[in-house]
Amino acid sequence: ALDPDAAWMVKVCGGHEPSFETLLARHRNQVVNHLYRLVRNRAIAEELAQDVFLRVYRFRNRYQPEAKFSTWLFRITTNVALNWRRDTRRETAHLRLDAALHDAHRIQVPDQTLRADQQLLAEYHAKEIRDAIESLPGKQLAAVVMHKYEGMDYAAIADVLECSIPALKSLLFRAYETLRRRLAHFAPPSLS
Repeated sequence: ALDPDAAWMVKVCGGHEPSFETLLARHRNQVVNHLYRLVRNRAIAEELAQDVFLRVYRFRNRYQPEAKFSTWLFRITTNVALNWRRDTRRETAHLRLDAALHDAHRIQVPDQTLRADQQLLAEYHAKEIRDAIESLPGKQLAAVVMHKYEGMDYAAIADVLECSIPALKSLLFRAYETLRRRLAHFAPPSLS
């Protein structure tokens, strides 16, 4: 039996546009959130989400009903984000005019229980962790985001990244090992 999303997608393949609108409404927030975790910019995530759903519609005839729709959608979403990251790598050397705006979105209401110095240290640590995660190679970043933030199981992530489960485990191991090395200074000192 088809999952409900796959059934909607089969209707989309047959040219039923209201079914596409249903899928868009059901998955838009999830796609935008996943993209945001990969590109760390809300406006770009919103723009890329439009591209994702355009591709879903454009390539609707390639969808195989045996495949879980969410896996197919995440594969497209992840590929769009990784392509964007690859294509914009050259831009990172240039001054970004929207950097102040981008950082302004990260400002949070301070926790009343923390002193100012504790708050600054916590924000610094959070930024350092985000930067370490964002510096991972594309596939490793996507795997970590889907594993830790999306809560997807190995089989679903492997389907999205089109690799075997052992290859995914190796990918995650390398990613977490890189993060452990880069963030080793956060570990409490040993008592020996």
